[in-house]
Amino acid sequence: MTRFIIRCAVAALTLFFNAYLFVDGHWGWGITFLFVTALVILSFFRNENMILALNQMRLGNTDKAKMYINKISHPNLLPKKQHAYVLFLQAVMNTQEFGFAKSEQFLRKALTLGLRTGQDNAVARMHLAGICAQTGRKTEAEKLLAEAKKMDTSGMMKDQIKLMQSQMKATPSKNQLRMAQMMGGRQKTPRAK
Repeated sequence: MTRFIIRCAVAALTLFFNAYLFVDGHWGWGITFLFVTALVILSFFRNENMILALNQMRLGNTDKAKMYINKISHPNLLPKKQHAYVLFLQAVMNTQEFGFAKSEQFLRKALTLGLRTGQDNAVARMHLAGICAQTGRKTEAEKLLAEAKKMDTSGMMKDQIKLMQSQMKATPSKNQLRMAQMMGGRQKTPRAK
């Protein structure tokens, strides 16, 4: 919250200083300083940590991207679309730290807030399908994979979706997992001599 207050104060100062430059007759400096004012005002609509995280992801450095995305402490103060992307990236990058339940919650919230592109929606649904398959909800996972396949218009995730579908055939259903737990797990058969 203090960053937001500081950002508001800096925006007000740059705006007033820019107006002062124009009123005082320093048109050249006023026009130059207009770019600085525009950058400060633009920072209200784009979070700098989000920009840095996406840049690191593009470079392939996921550790730094994870560091930058985890620096965003109050994503609910961001605009709706950015809030969705912060939740999406946090869920995807921190699945092992968060666990399946929290990652699923973040992904579902990101989908309800709305991701911009169909590709991002497809990736989110594919990750949700993976979580559902791991927790034994096979039918829901198959449904999410079908939705991801429809949203993947460019065909970039075609191979990954096929791989997940083939793995889904080998995963046990929720009833099979429950039966295995009730029976004390899989019993080893003794070796024949």
